[in-house]
Amino acid sequence: MNPITNSNISQKINVLYIDDEENNLNAFKAVFRREFNVFVAESAKEGLKIIDENEIEVILSDQRMPEMTGVEFFESILENHADAMRILVTGYSDINTVIEAINKGQVYRYVAKPWCNDDLSILIKQAYEVYRLRKENKELTATLLRVNQQLEFMLRQKLSSL
Repeated sequence: MNPITNSNISQKINVLYIDDEENNLNAFKAVFRREFNVFVAESAKEGLKIIDENEIEVILSDQRMPEMTGVEFFESILENHADAMRILVTGYSDINTVIEAINKGQVYRYVAKPWCNDDLSILIKQAYEVYRLRKENKELTATLLRVNQQLEFMLRQKLSSL
């Protein structure tokens, strides 16, 4: 698989990072703002508002937050924002959290704090590539279904004229 670089991506990826620690948000934004369109939120509620108002392709969320956990947030957005790629970020390693993240929040990846900036950048680009391919697949499937319906209609017209 070819490495994904910014030259492969025609536009900046919209990335949302949710964390209740302002220092983490500032650090994330400072590191990645040139590479991605970075949105940050200090709470799940604020994050939900951002994804309702913007097309966010990749969402990173801290696991331990006051109002709801990252897994609970991801689970809550599945119905209306299922296409967004979800990455859980945490400073704590708990196998039950990982299992819950996969099963309930359908996360793409699990990242431990502190993260390596280069590795996280690559991970975000990989997540975006999966997002893009899934979106393209949906569009191609819709086109195929539409063309198939048109062919069936033409065939019925042809058969009725015989």
